[in-house]
Amino acid sequence: MRVISKSEQDTIALGKKIAEKLEKGTVIVLTGDLGSGKTKLTEGILTYFGLENEISSPTFTIVNEYNTEKLNIYHFDVYRLEDVDEFYAIGGEEYFEKGASIIEWGEMIEDALPKEYIKINFSRDLSNENLRNIDIKYVGKEYI
Repeated sequence: MRVISKSEQDTIALGKKIAEKLEKGTVIVLTGDLGSGKTKLTEGILTYFGLENEISSPTFTIVNEYNTEKLNIYHFDVYRLEDVDEFYAIGGEEYFEKGASIIEWGEMIEDALPKEYIKINFSRDLSNENLRNIDIKYVGKEYI
């Protein structure tokens, strides 16, 4: 499925829509260039759960943990990992069953991903700097 985002607000709104369907064990892998919208989508997901004031990129901590009444959310940024072994070393895969996991740059740890996840790829539209093509693919089963 392809979604065209015309603004940051569109990307945040998509994140909120995805958040409505999240459940324990859902893993979302976000791929795309720097500044393509991965963190904005995550912002939308967290805003849905009332966490709009707690949003920060986990670039230097690898994972941020958010606990809500409905669901624990784990936001990973694995860009700085050397390889998938580092992800295993921090116990990254143990988070998958504890709540919903959002993994920026998840293609870097593909071998550690569960059999079923949602892969969302962001690409810029070269004709308009505000447009993003957001491709959603279900690996294993359809979640949404």
